[in-house]
Amino acid sequence: MELAYIPSPSTGVINLGPIPLRGYAFCIIIGVFVAVWFGNKRWVARGGRSGTVADIAVWAVPFGLVGGRLYHVITDYQLYFSEGQNWVDAFKIWQGGLGIWGAIALGAVGAWIGCRRRGIPLPAWADALAPGIALAQACGRWGNWFNQELYGKPTDLPWALKISEGPNRIAGTYHPTFLYESLWCIGVAVLVIWADRRFKLGHGRAFALYVAAYCAGRVWTEYLRVDEAHHILGLRLNVWTALIVFVLAVVYMVISAKVRPGREEIVEPGAAEEAAAEAAGDTPKDADAEKDTEKATESDAGDDAGDKAPDAPEDGSGAPEKLKKKDTADAAKNG
Repeated sequence: MELAYIPSPSTGVINLGPIPLRGYAFCIIIGVFVAVWFGNKRWVARGGRSGTVADIAVWAVPFGLVGGRLYHVITDYQLYFSEGQNWVDAFKIWQGGLGIWGAIALGAVGAWIGCRRRGIPLPAWADALAPGIALAQACGRWGNWFNQELYGKPTDLPWALKISEGPNRIAGTYHPTFLYESLWCIGVAVLVIWADRRFKLGHGRAFALYVAAYCAGRVWTEYLRVDEAHHILGLRLNVWTALIVFVLAVVYMVISAKVRPGREEIVEPGAAEEAAAEAAGDTPKDADAEKDTEKATESDAGDDAGDKAPDAPEDGSGAPEKLKKKDTADAAKNG
């Protein structure tokens, strides 16, 4: 007997005239805004400029979306390229299907490009953004709820997720793995924030901690899922990926702590000086205004000197004396 359950939306799309508003896309967009907003706060607190996180996200987000979609399509190619499937569906990202592993990997490439253009270290930027990425994932997982996908095994628990009949799914109540992972990601964000404050993590170690903590949770949520997936030695492909990435993240934290202990003193060149100038009330605009005033004063002084030159006392080289001698000579000649 079902005492309680989490209902699923009857549709994941709301049409406003010809414009479809998709719940999955909204969750992704909200997640991006949360990551950039929170990452900007942490970046400024580390000594960076406000807006730098958003500027680099312009590179990281598109790369991440492409990478996430590529990972999903490659690892679940049978959904798009097997007999009876339409390969064009591989481009329909709004129907769901973003692999976090590909999103982080290719997103890091975009972030690296953005960081090089701004002359800042990628590890420091990644550390500032790490909790925000976890919160973005927490938001993004609700997109799976709108699409009624990636749920777990059947269950009659009070928090079970009710799934309706549809393509490739059977009506019933299942483990809400989207909710489990969303809550886990919030916990990961809290863990990274606490550890960063407690141990002053730097040089990419806060980001590595986020990766390791997320992978630990992904292993058991992935184990609950019942959607079609490739298996290796009896384990789902994503479980193996999570285990391998977890080990790599832990190894990086250990080696990095020995090779480069502490954290970066300067994360963005010139940002500290600008902040100090603004705190003193001498903003760049004020400095420019002072320079313009000085130039104007020097120009006025030069003009005044030029105006006074004709009135200076006459000497042997002065123009009035030469004119006087010329007039005397002309008078003597005429006389």
